[in-house]
Amino acid sequence: MLTIALIAVPLLMSGLIFVLGQKLARQLALLAGILQLALTVFAAIQLKYGNTSILTFQQNWIGPLGIQYHFSLDGLSIILALLTAISAPLIVYSTFNRTFKSPHVFYGLIWLMIGSMMGAFAAGDAFIFYLFYEIALIPIYFLILIWGSGDDRPKVTMKFFVYTMFGSLFMLASLLYVYAHTSPKTFGFEAMYQAGQSLSVLEQGLVFAGIFIAFAVKMPVFPFHTWQPSTYKAAPTAGTMLLAAIMLKMATFGLIRLVLPMVPDGLAEYGNWALVISVIGIVYASLLAMAQKQFKLLIAYSSVAHVGLISAGILSTNAEAIQGGLFEMLSHGILAIGLFFVYDIIETRLGHDQMDKMGGIRAVNPTFAFLYFIIVMGSVALPFTSGFVGEFLLLLGLSQYSLWLTIFGGLTVVLGAVYMLRSFQMMMLGPENTNTSGFTALTRQEKILLSIVVILVVGLGIFPHPIMDLSNKAVETLLANIR
Repeated sequence: MLTIALIAVPLLMSGLIFVLGQKLARQLALLAGILQLALTVFAAIQLKYGNTSILTFQQNWIGPLGIQYHFSLDGLSIILALLTAISAPLIVYSTFNRTFKSPHVFYGLIWLMIGSMMGAFAAGDAFIFYLFYEIALIPIYFLILIWGSGDDRPKVTMKFFVYTMFGSLFMLASLLYVYAHTSPKTFGFEAMYQAGQSLSVLEQGLVFAGIFIAFAVKMPVFPFHTWQPSTYKAAPTAGTMLLAAIMLKMATFGLIRLVLPMVPDGLAEYGNWALVISVIGIVYASLLAMAQKQFKLLIAYSSVAHVGLISAGILSTNAEAIQGGLFEMLSHGILAIGLFFVYDIIETRLGHDQMDKMGGIRAVNPTFAFLYFIIVMGSVALPFTSGFVGEFLLLLGLSQYSLWLTIFGGLTVVLGAVYMLRSFQMMMLGPENTNTSGFTALTRQEKILLSIVVILVVGLGIFPHPIMDLSNKAVETLLANIR
C-alpha cells in the first residue's frame, strides 16, 4: 500500500487543491510536498533496512488484455521517487515569491504532473508506464500555455505537445510488438522482458530504435532536441523546473527499465548509433550553451549536454555507468532547480536575463553570489559535489565501452566549466553598474531554498553511499538477467 500511496497522494492532493484551494492553494501544495517526501523517505528506509527488495501493488485492470494496476518500488525506481519527492516541495516553495492567477488551478496542475511522473517511475506494467508517461504532458501543456511568457507560447506549446506525442507513438508500436509475443498476453515487465529477449537480433534492434526515438525526444538528445529551448524559454520557472528536474528523467529511467532488459541483443548489435548521437549531443549542446547571451537558454542547453552523457553512459550497459546514471539523474534534478531558481531571482529583480548587461551582483549581494557559486561548482562536477559523483561514474563506465566516446563525452566537464564559470563571471563579478546596483537582498524564502539546494549538492557529493547503496543490488540483478 505504501507504493500506491506515493502515486495516490499527489493525485488526491491535486484534486483537493482544484476543489478547495481558492485561498489555500500554496499551503496545500506545500503540505502535499512535505507528505510526499516523508512517505518516500519511509519507503527508501523500508527497502534499505526491511526484509524486502521490492515494494509492490498489483491489481487487475483490463484482464483480457493482461493490463494491470501494477506498481513497484525497487532499488532503481526509488532513486527517481526520491528525486520527485525532493523536487516537489522545492518547486512549490520556489513559487512563493510570485502571485498567480487561479492559483488553485496552477498548483493543482503541478501536483497532477507530479503524480503522473511518480506513476511512470513506479510502474510495473509497460502499458501503465506508457499511460503515465503520456498523461504528464497534459498538465505541463496548460502550465506553459496559461502561465508562460511570450506571444508565441501557443505555437511553442503546441509544437512541444505534438512533437513529444508523435515521438511516443514509436514507443507504443514497439511495446505492442513485444506484447504480441508474450504468452499469456500481458504487459507485465517480466513477461515483456522475456518476450523481447526471445526476438531475433534484428527485431530487437527495431524495437530498440522505436523506444529510443521516443525517449530521445523526451530527454531530449541531438537531433531531437529542437522543441526544448523555445519551450523552456516560454515556460514559467516552476514549469521549467518540472521539465528539467523530473520530466526528462522519465526517458532516461525508461532506458534502464525498458531498453536494457527487454532488447539486450538488439542494443549490443545496433545500439552504437544511439551512443554516438548522445555523445554528439553533448558537444553540440555545450557549444550552443557557450554561445548564449540569455541565462535561461544557457541552462537549457546545459541540460541537453548533461542528459546526453546520462544516455550514453546507460547505453554502455555496465554497472558503474548505470549507477552513475541514476545518481546523476538525482544530482541534475537538484542542480536544475537551483539554477532555474537563480534565473528566477535575477529575472524578478532586473526584468531580464541578458548576461552581458549584468555584472557586479556579488558586490551588492555577496550571499546570493556565494550560494550561486556552489551550485555552479556542482554543475561543473567539482569533487565533493553531487555532480562529480554521477559524471565520474558515467565516464568510468563509458570508458569500458569506448575510449574515444569517453574522450568526447568528457568534454561536457571541460566545456561545462567554460560556460558556467563564464556566466558567473559575467553576472556576479566586476564592478556594479546601473542595471545591478539596485539588486536587492535575498528574501528569507530565497535564502532557505538556495541553502537547501546547496546542502544537498555538497551533502550528496561527500556522502553518496546512502543513495548508491539503495540501487547497487538492483543494478547487479538487472545486469545479471541480461547477460
